[in-house]
Amino acid sequence: MTIDRITTPLLGAVPHGFLGRRGGVSAGIHGGLNVGFGSDDDADAVAENRRRARDAVRPGSRLVTCYQIHSAEAVTLLSAPEEEARPHGDALVTNRPGLLLGILTADCAPVLFADAAAGVVGAAHAGWKGALGGITDATLLAMEALGARRDRIAVAIGPCIARVSYEVDSAFLRRFAEQAPENERFFADGIRPDHYQFDLEAYVAHRLAAAGVARVAALGEDTYAQEDRFFSFRRATHRGEPSYGRQISLIGLA
Repeated sequence: MTIDRITTPLLGAVPHGFLGRRGGVSAGIHGGLNVGFGSDDDADAVAENRRRARDAVRPGSRLVTCYQIHSAEAVTLLSAPEEEARPHGDALVTNRPGLLLGILTADCAPVLFADAAAGVVGAAHAGWKGALGGITDATLLAMEALGARRDRIAVAIGPCIARVSYEVDSAFLRRFAEQAPENERFFADGIRPDHYQFDLEAYVAHRLAAAGVARVAALGEDTYAQEDRFFSFRRATHRGEPSYGRQISLIGLA
């Protein structure tokens, strides 16, 4: 099966792609292009899936990922670390053409950034905690430190859990309302009493706009609802499955 690579014209000729679960060698509950070494999948299958993912976007490049910790930490890379020494954080930024930045997700929002004129790219993992903490703001600052300009940066928000699939409790809503009362607009009434449906994609887009990014594409793909296309942590949890796969989103420089 061919790898499902989603791109956006907003990022132009910058090599990038939001990859789904199609086109890999993993089997069972990890079936497809599972790239998560943290899953219970076969390590050789994950390594092969990562190779296929890299070659689908930027053949011959060095794929770099981080040890994601749901933080607001952005890491600048000027060379490729060894896999066992990958940095802890939730965003990567570089101006080196040989590097391909990768972010793993399974409902959280993958966010790809590019200032093609400056030759600077970034990739961020925006779960609710990182989004609220400012991971996109940290990515923008790290890119500017390498010479990017905020008024030139284009950003794409990839497949993530949609509001209709993301029910949360009142304590969750309060975290966002305490940051800013207007954040309540990203919540709709849930199915259960005192529960709400949270629009993660819209919140991430709002944070980018508030930070001065004028060009943002939101792809509107729901990872939870599309089992044949995407892995989903929440779907696996609801089914009581012992593990789950991760998809990867990639960006580099030509």
